[in-house]
Amino acid sequence: MNQNRVLQPTNIVIFGATGDLAKRKLFPAFYNLYIDGRMPKGFNIVALGRAENTDENFRNYVKENLESFSRKKVTSEDWAGFQAHITYFQHQLDEENSYKSLQQKLQDFDAVYGTRANRLFYLSIGPNFISTISNHIKSTSLASDPKRDRIIIEKPFGHNKQSAIELNSLLAKTFEEEQIYRIDHYLGKETVQNILAFRFGNSIFEPLWDHKYIESVQITVAEEVGVETRGAFYEQTGALRDMIQNHLLQILCMVAMEPPASLQSGEIRDRKVDVLKCIRRISSDQVDHYAVRGQYAKSIVNGAEVKGYRQETGIAEDSNTETFAAIKFYLDNERWQDVPFYVRTGKKMKEKHSYITIQFKPLPHSTFSDSPHHLSANRLIINIQPAMDIRLQFMTKKPGLTLDLKPAEMIFDNFACQEDTPEAYETLLQDALLGDLTLFMRSDQVEEAWDVVTTIQEAWENNKDLSFPNYKAGSWGPEDSNALVERQGHSWV
Repeated sequence: MNQNRVLQPTNIVIFGATGDLAKRKLFPAFYNLYIDGRMPKGFNIVALGRAENTDENFRNYVKENLESFSRKKVTSEDWAGFQAHITYFQHQLDEENSYKSLQQKLQDFDAVYGTRANRLFYLSIGPNFISTISNHIKSTSLASDPKRDRIIIEKPFGHNKQSAIELNSLLAKTFEEEQIYRIDHYLGKETVQNILAFRFGNSIFEPLWDHKYIESVQITVAEEVGVETRGAFYEQTGALRDMIQNHLLQILCMVAMEPPASLQSGEIRDRKVDVLKCIRRISSDQVDHYAVRGQYAKSIVNGAEVKGYRQETGIAEDSNTETFAAIKFYLDNERWQDVPFYVRTGKKMKEKHSYITIQFKPLPHSTFSDSPHHLSANRLIINIQPAMDIRLQFMTKKPGLTLDLKPAEMIFDNFACQEDTPEAYETLLQDALLGDLTLFMRSDQVEEAWDVVTTIQEAWENNKDLSFPNYKAGSWGPEDSNALVERQGHSWV
């Protein structure tokens, strides 16, 4: 969302620099931004780790990972320039002196820049360390300038509404809200950002974007993989908290929001909060009517036996954790009155596919109503991953002498325009460097999103689903998810 602003000298401090996220996403993102000329002229990446290490050894470790995970090829020339900006710093999260030494290190870099540089702290660590780090940052004045100093926090932002409120209160003791960047990598994806341009940059679609013309909205984030090595984490989380409370609700906000008056971050985030406040809360006794959960069972996929969720490492034999969730939401406002928003996500699904489907209403009376040919629904499909495109489906005449109809499709293919598309983390990290909060979640967004799913979360935690496991690995989820949409004459697209 950046507007080509000038980047100021910046010290980037990564807590958890030896972890998986830094290895796979953060260092590759910074490297690609560097190659593209989108890093500040003056910057240093200070990689924090508990173990003793040298700059040379750590840089070699980073280079090895870049060769596996970087979007761009690692060349000798580019690496020589980039590696000079990486400093390894031995640091203990719970020791005050470590933070004082870090403060001195950053001041030494400032002396080289000839100015007090911006500071970007990335907490690539577990949520249980946030309190300790936040308190030490405050006591050592590491982030004392609200205009220059920023902190990036990964989800989960709490595990329910009350814990989210407590986390926000904790952070508010050290940081101003404008300093806090709660990152949701889905919002950095190219086609998700394109929703704003598509909706508000085209006069032909925005007038149709309401209950008078749209019949339903579907948002699907399907994963082909299972829990892999994240079994212990996932067992305490589940699909509702891991995906719907954040990723899918944020996409819903982009689809449903009112036109912002400008592209200012506060304006866009206000409109998103408005959407979350409008989502009709589901009462406890209606959860089973509006929400479906599932858990994958062992199956044969592509000729190979695949484990069920309860056979995965770190999972209880009688686990009640859902690996699939589908929910029907309604928004109580003028624009979306009575339009169902279906969201679903799951692991071990038939294929990896994240997409949005806008289905338009049929004509009240069709000229072709007596035609023997079925009139397919007009749909707008926004593919997020792995395909990145926007498809408009409509009816047209078949070539020939008779007036026969057939469905057709117009496609905007993002890869056709630019094959080498920036990764989501590149977009979000550059926005953080620029101080652009547009694509990051605000405290009230987080709390409202938790409020939307609270009754579902409580019902599922307090009531064991005796049907688990209820869908085969490699399928599209439990049968009840089809019934959820079929009650209103719809089907998953």
